[in-house]
Amino acid sequence: MKILVLRFSSIGDIVLTTPVVRALAQQVPQAEVHFATKPAYRGLLLPNPYISKVHCLTGSLGELVRELKAEQFDYIVDLHNNLRTRLIKLRLGVPNHSFDKLNFQKWLLVNFKIDRLPRVHIVQRYLEAAAPLGVQDDRKGLDYFIPAGQEVDVTMLPAPFRRGYVAVAIGAQHATKRLPVDKLIELCAKLARPVVLLGGPEDESIGHVIEQAFETQAVATEPAATVPDSPYYFPAKLVDADAPKTFIHNGCGQYSLHQSASLLRQAQFVVSHDTGLMHIAAAFGKEIFSVWGNTVPAFGMYPYKTEFKVLEVLNLPCRPCSKIGFEKCPQGHFKCMRDQTLDLGLPPTHDGR
Repeated sequence: MKILVLRFSSIGDIVLTTPVVRALAQQVPQAEVHFATKPAYRGLLLPNPYISKVHCLTGSLGELVRELKAEQFDYIVDLHNNLRTRLIKLRLGVPNHSFDKLNFQKWLLVNFKIDRLPRVHIVQRYLEAAAPLGVQDDRKGLDYFIPAGQEVDVTMLPAPFRRGYVAVAIGAQHATKRLPVDKLIELCAKLARPVVLLGGPEDESIGHVIEQAFETQAVATEPAATVPDSPYYFPAKLVDADAPKTFIHNGCGQYSLHQSASLLRQAQFVVSHDTGLMHIAAAFGKEIFSVWGNTVPAFGMYPYKTEFKVLEVLNLPCRPCSKIGFEKCPQGHFKCMRDQTLDLGLPPTHDGR
């Protein structure tokens, strides 16, 4: 049976589809699973042994439809459920099923703070879209496959990191899902351990500011910027010179996605915003401290089948303000991140500090 899975973005969402892909490949007799996505995510899917072929939207939608028609699929599992995927299903004209995005329930929560969302993880809703094919949850969690040659040898990291480190994913697609830099510095100071910062090239400069803050265990006497709304702003003396030692390795923009995944896999534990690296860490069964700003775990995208702790500001009347995020706080105060206590409840480090 030839099955097409549709999910065009993004990293975290695609990682969350992996239990469905695995179940289709293993539970449907003679299944051949294909996956359609955007070119940016092709490399994320190619190493997956449960996927026979990846199709990419490299040109027009019509070109993709012609490519898909030639495959003569028996069934489509739509895990995106937007206008584009509906057009694909219409034009292919084969049996299909879509996952429920719960858009109305999310709209109620965002706009009126009326919570009608089921307490069901999005993975379960993805699996329901494949249920007509007899697929069931195998309870094995998420998958992430690192290609040969993309593993990072931690013995090549600076000396303080070779005996163990914490991975902190500082990025997120939207600013209201990211801690401000002063709060990231506060977080790293509380960790009091070697910390590897992970993120994309767009996070490299903020990672450098954090790195500088710990070079002498004291922040420079002048702030990095004078405008508090700037992502580079932090007040002087955020780090106590007598505090337990935090070492920073800024890996933002220095590693590929697969290499970043390798560093997550080898970390002692992971701290992450609501973003793709959080779900990759969950795929490796890492303990996760999950930091939430304008979004909420009730949307159903918290870490899946792994130990985790949610760090959030409860009882804010403005939260959630979006199911996705904004480039700045709509209210101007950014309390959902500014008021974070960042209480990780960690035991002291092995040297007693």
